[in-house]
Amino acid sequence: MSVKQYQVTGKRKTAIARVRMEEGDGQFIVNKRNFDDYFTRATLKKLVHQPLDITEKRDKFNIYVNVKGGGISGQADAIKHGISKALVQYDEELKPILRKAGFLTRDAREKERKKYGQPGARKRFQYSKR
Repeated sequence: MSVKQYQVTGKRKTAIARVRMEEGDGQFIVNKRNFDDYFTRATLKKLVHQPLDITEKRDKFNIYVNVKGGGISGQADAIKHGISKALVQYDEELKPILRKAGFLTRDAREKERKKYGQPGARKRFQYSKR
């Protein structure tokens, strides 16, 4: 008997998370490492588990994630986005709950590029009148 799998991608800044979710006992693997070993900060752990907690599906799925790009915080947000999309694939009735919480909306904010003639995106070099 094959287990039903749900595969989606979640994105945030330059981080891309490929999430594979299947029914199971609550195993969570990120980049072939245990979830608690990969995310050491409690705030990031809580952030990633938010979609599962709000839908009360915390220990009903085995989740396997490959994530690359960006920093640890962007990766956590990308995983959260991917898990939310996978939960909607699993059960369409969860969509209004996740949509209201804002987990299905892709956060499109990116770093603004540096401009020439300036030290950064917005900052200017110091102006000297004389």
